[in-house]
Amino acid sequence: MSYRGTTALITGASAGLGEEFARQWAERGSDVVLVARRLDRLEALAKTLEQSHGITATPIAADLSRPGAGADLRAELEARGITVQTLINNAGFGSHGPFLEQDPDEITRMIQVNIGAVADITRAFLPDLVADGRGALVTVASTAAYQPTPAMAVYGATKAFVLSLTESLAYENRRSSLRVLAVSPGPVSTEFFDVVGTQDASVGRVATPAGVVTAARRALERRTTPPSTVAGLSNRLSAMAGRFAPRRVVLAVTGRALKA
Repeated sequence: MSYRGTTALITGASAGLGEEFARQWAERGSDVVLVARRLDRLEALAKTLEQSHGITATPIAADLSRPGAGADLRAELEARGITVQTLINNAGFGSHGPFLEQDPDEITRMIQVNIGAVADITRAFLPDLVADGRGALVTVASTAAYQPTPAMAVYGATKAFVLSLTESLAYENRRSSLRVLAVSPGPVSTEFFDVVGTQDASVGRVATPAGVVTAARRALERRTTPPSTVAGLSNRLSAMAGRFAPRRVVLAVTGRALKA
């Protein structure tokens, strides 16, 4: 499927899943707007994508932990004459350890990046996405969204928000041609665990960014796009079990798995 003639805004685009989303969309002809804090990485990626695929890549440095990210990004793109057809909310981070021992400032920053920025940026660009209808709204949730996650309590709760919001938006916009999808990967070989600071947050088979993004893209390109998809068969089975098993059992299993 070709995305030529459209522009995709991708948050958290400097590495990992965000970089892979940018590559796969650029390969299919989409211009890309690359958003993250590390401008040097964005500029290097933009140059590579433009040379390899003949598209336009626009790097924008932004700190999504600051309120008002959506309005700021929209104003920036309007000033540059860029209209977005696809929004990929990928930026996010986690932490591991008892909630009581977490840094309060870090909790606030995680909630702002994982929840506040997702809602804010989506609200800012959704009218354009719906009006155009050629692109998609994609949010990166997590298998952590499907059950409580002791030792990663805030992270799991933020991803549950992302999943619920996206599925709701898929229903609200079902009569438009906009495709809306939440993709939930399990552990992925990215910088995520470097930020978390431990591999104890990794449960299950580790996927590659290419595998996760390909799964998301194929779900979007189906005749009828599902509101959400879990990347990987074992992850799908785990997410299903988490929804139907007794809550006490789910808590005990996830608590042991995450070494809470």
